[in-house]
Amino acid sequence: MTFAINRVTDGANWLTSFCQPVHSWNGLVLRKPIDMEKRDLIQKSKATLLDMRSYLFSRQCTLLIFLQRPWEVTQRALELLHNCVQELHLLEVLVLQGALDCWVFLSCLEVLQRIEGCSDRAQLDSNSSHTVGLWTYATEKLKSLGYLCGLASENGPNSEDLNRTVDLLAGLGAEPPETASSQQSPYKKLKEALSSVEAFEKHYLELSHAAMDMYRTIGRLRSARLVGKSLAEFYMRKGDPQKAESFLQEALKTYLAEGWALPVTHTRKQLAECQKQLGQTENYLQISSLLASDINLLEEERKYFCQEILNFANQQTDNQVQKVVLGMSSFAQLRQLHFEPCSAVVHVGGSLTIELSLHSHMPIPVRLEQVAASVHFSIEKNSFHKAVECLSKQGVTAGGNNGIIHIQTDPPAGRPPRVSLPLLELYEMHDKSPLDNSLNSTGVICNNVHLLLRHQESGSSTETQSGVPLEDSAQVLKTTNVLLEPGFNKIAFTAPAHEPGMYTLRQLCATMGSVQFVLPHIYPIVQYEVYSQEPQLKVEPLTDILLAGIAQKVKFTIITGHYAIKNGDVLQLSNIDAMPILYSPGSTATILSNTGEKVEESVLMIQSSEKVTSIMLPLTPAYHVIEFELEVICHILSTLSKPFDNERLTNGEVHWKTKDNQKPDSCQAAIAQKMSIDCPWSIYSTIIALTFYNPFKAAQSLLSAGKRKYIQVCLQNMSEVSFHLLDHNLTESLKCPNIELVSMNVKTRQHVYRKQSVFCLWEIKWTKELPSSLQCRFSVNFSPAISEEESTSFKPYAYEFQLENIVTLYNVKAEIYPVLGAEHCRTGSLCSLDVSITRLSDLTEADQDESLTESDGMCTTKLMYEVVDNSSNWALCGKSSGVISMPVAARASHKVHMEVMPLFAGNLPFPNVKVSKYLPHHSTHSTQPDIDSWLENDLSVDKALDEQADSSSIRSRTSTHSTSNEHKGLSMPRLQSFSPGQVFNCSTGMQVLVVPSKDDHVLEVNVT
Repeated sequence: MTFAINRVTDGANWLTSFCQPVHSWNGLVLRKPIDMEKRDLIQKSKATLLDMRSYLFSRQCTLLIFLQRPWEVTQRALELLHNCVQELHLLEVLVLQGALDCWVFLSCLEVLQRIEGCSDRAQLDSNSSHTVGLWTYATEKLKSLGYLCGLASENGPNSEDLNRTVDLLAGLGAEPPETASSQQSPYKKLKEALSSVEAFEKHYLELSHAAMDMYRTIGRLRSARLVGKSLAEFYMRKGDPQKAESFLQEALKTYLAEGWALPVTHTRKQLAECQKQLGQTENYLQISSLLASDINLLEEERKYFCQEILNFANQQTDNQVQKVVLGMSSFAQLRQLHFEPCSAVVHVGGSLTIELSLHSHMPIPVRLEQVAASVHFSIEKNSFHKAVECLSKQGVTAGGNNGIIHIQTDPPAGRPPRVSLPLLELYEMHDKSPLDNSLNSTGVICNNVHLLLRHQESGSSTETQSGVPLEDSAQVLKTTNVLLEPGFNKIAFTAPAHEPGMYTLRQLCATMGSVQFVLPHIYPIVQYEVYSQEPQLKVEPLTDILLAGIAQKVKFTIITGHYAIKNGDVLQLSNIDAMPILYSPGSTATILSNTGEKVEESVLMIQSSEKVTSIMLPLTPAYHVIEFELEVICHILSTLSKPFDNERLTNGEVHWKTKDNQKPDSCQAAIAQKMSIDCPWSIYSTIIALTFYNPFKAAQSLLSAGKRKYIQVCLQNMSEVSFHLLDHNLTESLKCPNIELVSMNVKTRQHVYRKQSVFCLWEIKWTKELPSSLQCRFSVNFSPAISEEESTSFKPYAYEFQLENIVTLYNVKAEIYPVLGAEHCRTGSLCSLDVSITRLSDLTEADQDESLTESDGMCTTKLMYEVVDNSSNWALCGKSSGVISMPVAARASHKVHMEVMPLFAGNLPFPNVKVSKYLPHHSTHSTQPDIDSWLENDLSVDKALDEQADSSSIRSRTSTHSTSNEHKGLSMPRLQSFSPGQVFNCSTGMQVLVVPSKDDHVLEVNVT
């Protein structure tokens, strides 16, 4: 028929027979192989379009059933029925109204009964998805016939309807002999359904429920509820809204869950009419509010439903009659709340305003008798601390946006919320000819249509329900006589603040006559706090840290709380000698409100005595804040250097330890000061602790140059402030007459920047014997460097320390010689290294230890020398360490000879020579030595060490020699380092020239 439709205007004469009026609509005949009557009509060119289509389909049906493909018959039949209806309309064939509905109804039932005849019940149930379309089509056509013939009306058919029914039955003709004996033939069912109202209702309900059951069986709930919606329309025409309501509710639930806006609007209108007929006032008013706010309706329709609500609300009813409570979401939406003050915290007796932004969905202005917000009150145990925190942080506001809290809202009516659906998966489709590969058609395919169109079942209906629970609250915020305009409106409440605690807004209720619109929950949770606060005093520095020795500002903050400062109220601060309070006559105090706004500024009256500093407080109301600043200075006492714990290490170095009360991040020494303050509102004193940090850190070191001695003091600025330094001075505390400290410092005034250091140097000169220790005191005056031109008064800083073992005992000298006949050392050639260790003094107190031995009136001590090249410039050949026996007498000397090989050319520094005290293993010690002093794995001592101490050797630290188990528990030899200044190395910093070797080949050196 595609050709016939496209060429209908081109004069196709053979279509004339198909365009003649249709007088017979007896449906398909599928119970015999060949319909001979229609075949004769086709041969005689008298067949109509329906006759031609029916004959061809009956032959096709016979072949498909013969091929055992009965379910394909249902698919092709549904296509045939729809195509025939469209073709008759396009060809403008004259057909009696309702005739096509009869033909379609008979054909659907004929196909279904033919399929049932060749299939068992199990097959029919499992393949209901193929037949449900025919059941639904038959139901629709029967409903159309019932409406046409007046069988679905409340009053029944009239005479015109009866005449139309007779004409339709006449076009059916006589029942075919094949179905004459069947009581359930399509012919008998249609004739019976059109015979009376009761029979029509019976057959229509059977078909409708059968179609719905099949849809539910195959999981197509959307289609089942669509059939139910059609059934609801039938009940409404019959005047039975009770039965129609449930079907409409189910359909509405589906549309809301899936987000179909227009079907929701249409179904709500039907449901509103149904509930109005049933007299369900509350439900009707709720759905009327939804329709009045529905943007898919015309303005006149919205105003009609809004007027319905107003008419009911303005009715004169008895005061004892319970009001109708409806949900507010359809009537209006709460968009945001604004607190003033924005912190949503107010003290007892204070003022708090809450402004609501309400968006009205009504098409016309509505007068509200009252808008009320129910408030839940709870006593917060920590409200005092929360109020203090809020007052101390004025920037923190409710909702984090200037006191504005945005309320989560539902979408407006007419725009149901759509569920979260997966993204579309679209792909192109191209249909090409198998002959020449030309493009026949193209299109778009959605691969996940089964996910997009699947049924979305929600746990509960998303339709706004009536009967919203209204809470009984003892405290209510309300305002009266409010005109609610369409769109945004602002409504202000004044919150009472009589009792401290937490107030939570629970519900919002708008009253209009006998109708109340209620917002059951306000989310997010909206709270404001009323607090009653005790007075509080805080003292905090204005800088990150307080520095000792200079004037520092501290801020006093008084939160008055419920206490009002009266005339004569005084703060009394106890005076501390180490931390005096500085003030000026022009000191002022600032009075702030609880919201942080400046109220006034007042001059402080301060009086000071020997023990107390009194501050006269200005008159201040309750729940205000007083702020003022004072200067304090913490005097720096003389700093004593801590004794050092010298750990004796095997490499001869000393590990220095200090233990100070220091700040972890900057290593500044902390000074804690406590001040007692008496407040007028309390009988108890308040203890305020302030921590000051020493701006300087001093360290001393003893330097030697031959027999000359020097003391170096390093003054490190630990703060972020730059200082001016004046008059560096170093004195000897014991005032020894033969000791003189000569300053080597040129400048008397210096500038030390933040985190920088200044070094000062003094030479020690003596006329007689140098003492073993010196007690020294370093002092300097300092002041902050405010600018280059300006400087404040200088403050003293002192540092006391003690130097031990300052006498030089040994002098170490190393010399390197080339091989005989060579002028310079060469790379790869052995050179001589001579080490000379000379005793400079006789027996001293420092020599009185377990290493000292006496034989034949001569005192000797054992020393260990070690030659180390940390820079890897030299290859040490032979014994690089050893133990020698040194006489304890002035000018006693010991020489060590060894060979070294330079590895590189250039001016190479000398290898380092270390000298330590060697304490034998048989020596006894009064105290248990540190475990780090034992030579367990670092040194291996030869068994003959005690017998030949001067010629014994100790292996290097890289030796893998292990100690046998028999030596466990015995005391091991150990090393004790000399104090700084006891050993002077003359070769430190010396270099020797090494020239390259004349050989061009690569020299490989194996160092063992």
